[in-house]
Amino acid sequence: MNKVSVSYLTSDVTNPLRMKIICVARNYIEHVKELQNAIPENPVVFMKPQNALLNPNEPFYHPEFSKHIDYETEIVLKIGKNGRKVTEKHALSYIEAVTVGIDFTARDLQTEQKQKGLPWEIAKSFDDSACVGEWIKTSDAGDLKNIEFHLDRNGETVQRGNTSTITYDFITIIIYVSKFFTLNVGDMIFTGTPFGVGKIAVGEKYEGFMNGKKLFVCEIK
Repeated sequence: MNKVSVSYLTSDVTNPLRMKIICVARNYIEHVKELQNAIPENPVVFMKPQNALLNPNEPFYHPEFSKHIDYETEIVLKIGKNGRKVTEKHALSYIEAVTVGIDFTARDLQTEQKQKGLPWEIAKSFDDSACVGEWIKTSDAGDLKNIEFHLDRNGETVQRGNTSTITYDFITIIIYVSKFFTLNVGDMIFTGTPFGVGKIAVGEKYEGFMNGKKLFVCEIK
């Protein structure tokens, strides 16, 4: 039997001064229902700054400003070339690599901000709120429309998803996002979380898997 070779990429960014983290919310119907939100007519997009990036296997330190941080497991795309107003024909060529990650969310702050009709960046974009795993080249990732991913907490699976159930697929996301923001080499796109988000606690260990391969370990401290 031939041994399968998987290529990993580091999380280094070609041009860190231009790297941005783009996130898509409410992209799995069951998760939308879970949080009792309205089903969006277009991708719901928000941003995280560079300081939000938490590299593979680094611990996440629970911030003092929130009493309720949720994990949201997501497939993350890494952009491999610059472009704007990307067409459907070329959209997939912009994806250099994929991984699994966590969009850490201060749910209590988000709820407060939403009730006041205010932006909720403080709940989504704080330092270390974007955990990413080891990058796998797109050519080694298999069918992008059928990526299985899951999150284990202390060895028990707490969230599971598959990109076959996503509302806005990767092509649609890239087309839509690039209408408003130029995509740059090294940009990351969090593509949305499925049903099953939950509250984290200090002392827990989270492990992220994509197509059965463990790509990150994140301890909560």
